[in-house]
Amino acid sequence: MRSRRFVSLIILSMIVAARPTFASNQSAAAFRKLLSLTGDWRGKDQHGMKVKTRFQSLASNTAVMETLAPSGMESMVSLYSVDGDSIALVHFCPTNNQPRMRAKPDSDDTRELDFVFEGAGNLKSPSEGHQQHLVLRFDDPNHITETWTWRRNGKDTLMVFHLSRQ
Repeated sequence: MRSRRFVSLIILSMIVAARPTFASNQSAAAFRKLLSLTGDWRGKDQHGMKVKTRFQSLASNTAVMETLAPSGMESMVSLYSVDGDSIALVHFCPTNNQPRMRAKPDSDDTRELDFVFEGAGNLKSPSEGHQQHLVLRFDDPNHITETWTWRRNGKDTLMVFHLSRQ
């Protein structure tokens, strides 16, 4: 009986070790940095207005949900997850569209994630207002800067949020 269990454990460990891994070292390291943001953050935008956000780990640490609440705006939710050699982002906007973006880390020590627009759900035309771009900069373990680019009719407006861990 013991030998069967032992053999079963060996076979199971071989199966687990042999299964393919889809994350690159760079995307896995970048995602660990995103996971490290878990908790509440406060700060100000480029105009000195208050902003707060919360990062929460989901689904056995396979996704990170950010709930961003700039002063005078409805909350927005973004979901981050590893997708092969990149980090995928889906942004749920109060304007009722869902931009999809992707950042491809280029090192194991990511200091910045540059999310590039790939499309959007519920966006009838590219001229409609939507989040087009996000740069998430890891200033240090307790400070981050998010620079969002809002695009409408081909014109971009930046929203910069300087945030500190609470």
